[in-house]
Amino acid sequence: MHELTEGVARFQRDVFPAKEGLFAHLAGHHTPHTLFISCSDARVVPELITGSEPGELFVIRTAGNLVPAYAPGSDGGAASVEYAVAVLGVSDIVVCGHSACGAMTALAQRHDLSGAPAIADWLRHADAARARAAGGEVDALVRENVRAQLANLATHPSVARALVSGEVTLRGWVYDIPTGRVEDLADGATSSAP
Repeated sequence: MHELTEGVARFQRDVFPAKEGLFAHLAGHHTPHTLFISCSDARVVPELITGSEPGELFVIRTAGNLVPAYAPGSDGGAASVEYAVAVLGVSDIVVCGHSACGAMTALAQRHDLSGAPAIADWLRHADAARARAAGGEVDALVRENVRAQLANLATHPSVARALVSGEVTLRGWVYDIPTGRVEDLADGATSSAP
């Protein structure tokens, strides 16, 4: 906890004063351009990877960057997707998987999750990806999982409407932790640090 309180002190002393105008603007404006869905993994930091400022990304983080297909009822993830698309009007949605993903590793290597029933149940949202990733290789599963989650997103009514009207674009990325490279699955392009 000491590290966190020290971090808050550094933020208040060094970061906030340098960006005080931005934070004053953000106090009354919430207009992110992108919904960024990534894994909860602490090594994946969307704002750092994309070089984004506060207020530019609306971020949802889940284990395995999973997005369940739409189903009626209360669901925090579905509500967040709907808010980003229907209320905030984001123009892009990125689903970002990453190398060495613990969730995808557990699936690929068929870990025994009987002692973690909530995790086992949650990972069922990657069943389509697992079926497509022949051979059980983690890297292939990570990519197929991103594609499967993009398909799940398209089942959400707010996303489906925005796709039909051309108001939103879906993108699938894979972030490679040791190299910093980001692969865009739509066109196979990879960007890396200079």
